Amino acid sequence: MAESLPEHERILQEIESTETACVGPTLRSVYDDQPNAHQKFIEKLDACIRNHDREIEKMCNFHHQGFVDAITELLKVRADAEKLKVQVTDTNRRLQDAGKEVIAQTEDIIQSRIQQRNITTVVEKLQLCLPVLEMYSKLKEQMNVKRYYSALKTMEQLENIYFPRVSQYRFCQLMIENLPKLREEIKEISMSDLKDFLESIRKHSDKIGETAMKQAQQQKAFNTVLQKQNNVRYGKNKYINDGIPEPRNEIVSKQNLAVEDEEEEEGHEDEVLTAHDLVDFSPVYRCLHIYSVLGDAETFENYYRKQRRKQARLVLQPQSNMHETVEGYRRYFSQIVGFFVVEDHILHVTQGLITRAYTDELWNMALSKIIAVLRTHSSYCTDPDLVLELKNLIVVFADTLQGYGFPVNRLFDLLFEIRDQYNETLLKKWAVLFRDIFEADNYSPIPVTNEEEYKNVISKFPYQDPELDKQCFPKKLPMSQSVPQIYIQVKEFIYASLKFSESLHRSSTEIDDMLRKSTNLLLTRTLSSCLQNLIKKPHIGLTELVQIIINTTHLEQACKYLEDFITNITNISQETLHTARLYGLSTFKDARHAAEGEIYTKLNQKIDEFIQLADYDWTMVEPDGRASGYLMDLINFLRSTFQVFTHLPGKVAQTACMSACQHLSTTLMQMLLDNELKQISMGAIQQFNLDVIQCELFAGSEPVPGFHGETLQLAFIDLRQLLDLFMVWDWSTYLADYGQPGSKYLRVNPSIALALLEKVHRGMKDLSKKNNLFAQFRKNDRDKQRLIETVVRQLRGLVNGMSQHS
Repeated sequence: MAESLPEHERILQEIESTETACVGPTLRSVYDDQPNAHQKFIEKLDACIRNHDREIEKMCNFHHQGFVDAITELLKVRADAEKLKVQVTDTNRRLQDAGKEVIAQTEDIIQSRIQQRNITTVVEKLQLCLPVLEMYSKLKEQMNVKRYYSALKTMEQLENIYFPRVSQYRFCQLMIENLPKLREEIKEISMSDLKDFLESIRKHSDKIGETAMKQAQQQKAFNTVLQKQNNVRYGKNKYINDGIPEPRNEIVSKQNLAVEDEEEEEGHEDEVLTAHDLVDFSPVYRCLHIYSVLGDAETFENYYRKQRRKQARLVLQPQSNMHETVEGYRRYFSQIVGFFVVEDHILHVTQGLITRAYTDELWNMALSKIIAVLRTHSSYCTDPDLVLELKNLIVVFADTLQGYGFPVNRLFDLLFEIRDQYNETLLKKWAVLFRDIFEADNYSPIPVTNEEEYKNVISKFPYQDPELDKQCFPKKLPMSQSVPQIYIQVKEFIYASLKFSESLHRSSTEIDDMLRKSTNLLLTRTLSSCLQNLIKKPHIGLTELVQIIINTTHLEQACKYLEDFITNITNISQETLHTARLYGLSTFKDARHAAEGEIYTKLNQKIDEFIQLADYDWTMVEPDGRASGYLMDLINFLRSTFQVFTHLPGKVAQTACMSACQHLSTTLMQMLLDNELKQISMGAIQQFNLDVIQCELFAGSEPVPGFHGETLQLAFIDLRQLLDLFMVWDWSTYLADYGQPGSKYLRVNPSIALALLEKVHRGMKDLSKKNNLFAQFRKNDRDKQRLIETVVRQLRGLVNGMSQHS
C-alpha cells in the first residue's frame, strides 16, 4: 500500500504536466497495476483536487480587494468613454462627409490607372503582333506576285522567329494552320510551272538542236580553214576535212584568223544564241529551290528525271516516213541534240538535279535507240544523194554532241555501215549509168576529123598511140564511144565515194584504202555484171563483141591511171604500200573471156543457121560437080567475119577460127550420122566430099594469120579420112591397118564407119531395086553387097571388141 502511493503521485504529476492529448498512456498505466488500484488512484485524485481548490480559494481571497478597486475605477471611466464615443462618432461623420469627394476622385484615378495599364499592355502586345502581321501580309503579297521562293523564306522566318512570340493568340494559330496549305499550293504551282517548262522545251528542242548544230558547223568550218592554213604553212596534210569542234561550244568566237600572207589578223566575232537564250530555265531553278527548301528535293529530282526519260523516248521515236526526205532526218537529229543540250545545261547550272552518271546512262540508252533507228531507216534509202546528206547530218550531229562531252564513237562506227550501204546505192545508180552508156554505144571506133576532136577525146580518156599520132586526119581511135564515158563515170564514182569518206575523222591513208575498195566493187561487180549482161544480149552481134573485146583491153590499160587518180585526190605519196589495189585487170579479162566465148557461140550459131539451109539429095546417083550453095555462102560469111577479127588479139582470132572450123566439121559429121537419115547413095557421098573439099580449101587459105602449116585443116581430118575411105572403098587397108599408129585411116572410128556403111548399104539396095532390069548390074550389086556385109561383120567385131575393152 505504501509502495503504490508514490506511484499515484507520480501519475498525477505527469497528468498535470502533460498535455491533454498525451494523457492516454499515463491513464493506461493506472489500469496496468494491481487490482483495485484505480479506485485508490481516484481517491488520491480527489484528495489532490481538494488541495487545489483550497489553494484557489486562498488566491482569490488574497486578490479580491484589488479586483474591487479595479471595478470602481472602471465605473468612473465609463462616463468619459461615453463622451469620447460621441466625439469620435461626430468626428467620423464629419470625416466621412469630407472624404466622399476624395473617394470619388480616387475611384476616377484608379479607373484611369487601370485603363492606362491596359493600354500599355495592348501597345506592348500589338508591338509583338504587328511584325507578324506585316510578315504574313508580305507572304501574301509574295504569293500574289509568284515569288514563291521568297514566300518560303518568309514562312521560315514566321515559324522560327515571329510565331513563337505570339503563339498564345488565336490569329497566330490560324496562320500556323494555314502555312502547310500555302506550302502545298506553292508546290503545286511550281510543279505546274515545271510541267509548262517541260512542255516548252519539248516544243523548242528542235530549235535548240538546230542552233547547236549550226554552231558546230561554224566551229568545224573555222577549224577546217585554220587547219588548211596550217597545212599549207607547214606542209602538212594528215587529215582531210577533219575539223573537230571544241568542247562545250556555248559561245563560238572566231578571232585572229590569218587570211593574208602578210599575217594580218582580222577578228570575227559572231553572236550565237545559246540554250538559255531560247528557253527560260527559271521554272526549273525555282522549282528546285522550292523543293529543296521544303526538304523534298529528292521527289522533285525523281519527277524531273522520270519526265525527261519519257520525253527522251518520245524524241527518239522517229516518224514512219523519216527516210523519205533529209528534212525528216534533220528534224529528228535537231530534237535529240536539243534534248541533250538542255540536259547538259541543267547539269552544269544546277547541283544534284541530274548527275553526269545520269546523263551518260540516258545518252547510252538514246545512242542504242538512235543507231537502231538509223540502221532501219537508212536501209530504206535508195538515193545515194539522200544517203550522203544523211551522213553529213550524222557527222554534224556527232560533232555537236561530242562538243558537249558525249561519246560518239559508235556513231562513227555506224557511219562505216552506212558507207557500205551508200556504196551499194552508188553501185546501183552507176549500174544504170553503165547500162545506158552501153545501150547508146554504136560499137564502132571513134572517128576524129581534126586535132580539136582528138584532144577532146584524149582529155577524157588516157590513150597514147604514137602510130596513130602520125596518121593524118580524119582517123579513128580503136575504142568506141563508151570507153571514155565509162572512164569518166568511174572517176565520178570515185568522187562520189570520196564525198562520203570526208569528215569521218580518218587519215588520208584510210580514205585512200576505202576509195580503192569501193572502186574495186564498182569494177568487179557492177561494171563486170553490166559487161556480162551486155555480152549475153541477143542483139549483140559478132562485130559488137569484137569491139567490146577491144574496149575492155583499153579500159584494162586505163586502170593504172585510175590508181594514180585516187592517189592524187587523197594526197598519198607514191611510195605508200596499199593493202587494196584495183582489180580492173581481172574484171576486164573476165569480160574479154566472156566476149570471146560469146563470139565462139555466135559463130557456131551462124554456122548452124547456114547448115540448116542445106538440102542434100541423099539418093542422087551422080554429084552436081560443084560445092553446095549454102556451104559457099557459109565460107564467104566466115571470110568476111574473120577479116573483122584483125583488130582482135591474135590468139582470140585464131581460137575463133579454129573453133568455127571444128564446129563446122562436127556439124557435117553429125549430118552424115543423123539417125533420121536412113540411106545414103554414093553420089551423095561424092557431093558431100566436094563440100568438104571447099572447107579444106578455106582452112588452107589462112583466113586468120598465125596458123602454121596445115594446122587449121586438121579440123576436118576426121571427115577427110572417113570420106576417103568410102570414096576409094579401101576397106581392106582400113581393116588391116586398124589400130596401127601409122594407119592411113587412123581418125576413122569403127562405129562411125559402121553407121555410115549401113546407110550406104541401104542406099545401094534401094538403087539395085530400081535397076533390076539389067542382070549384069544385079550381079555386080550382089557382089558389092556381099562385100559390104563382110565388112559390116568385121566392123561390128571391132566395135564389140572396143566395148568389151572399155
